[in-house]
Amino acid sequence: MPPWNATKAKRLRTLQEKKEAQAKATRRDIATLLERGKLETARIKVENIINEDIYLELLELLELYSELLIARFGLLEQNTPEPDPGVSEAVCSIIYAAPRTELKELHVLRDLLMHKYGREFSLGVMENRDNCVSDRVLRKINVGMPPPELVDAYLTEIAKGYGLKYSPRNDGGEGGVRESESDEVVEGEGEGVKTPPKLPELPLEEKDSKPAPAAEKQKPPEDDFEMLKKRFEALKKR
Repeated sequence: MPPWNATKAKRLRTLQEKKEAQAKATRRDIATLLERGKLETARIKVENIINEDIYLELLELLELYSELLIARFGLLEQNTPEPDPGVSEAVCSIIYAAPRTELKELHVLRDLLMHKYGREFSLGVMENRDNCVSDRVLRKINVGMPPPELVDAYLTEIAKGYGLKYSPRNDGGEGGVRESESDEVVEGEGEGVKTPPKLPELPLEEKDSKPAPAAEKQKPPEDDFEMLKKRFEALKKR
């Protein structure tokens, strides 16, 4: 099998950093929407951020698998019809998930692996016949609409990072940004949105001052979004 060097694997990290920078700019736009009372538009944008975060989690997994194959390249050179157990999960996951990414280098690696192990093996992987594909990878690919609780959790943290007080909507559909000492209601897309404080140019964390406390959020489901919660915790520290 021809070598697939570490330089190509680093392109995965470059793409991740690009996506993270785009997500940061989008969070700033969402904070502006919250400030203006456009709650429904903000929720739609948050759903997109959640899906992008899941995609980033997929790229991180594939980066780990790529580095594993580089470290254990000798196992790939064995003349066997199926990969060694030491690299089997990585091989199957890359063959299965690479088409769901935009990175050309991953597509090249996938083609090399499919050529190495043959058409029959590759078809079996694409159908996940023996459940050889990592469950973590499957969860990052089979993604549905984010639950409202997770959307509210993201909105709460974004508002907190920009010094806004966001109140998750209740069963009646109310919710929005509230000013701590004012009850003046302003027009907007979401009900219950009150005049917010002026949005700072940068998140308060970057100015070494404490953000305003956020309303208590509901816990998101712990099934399909378990890995996403770790990234969400990292979001609080930005």
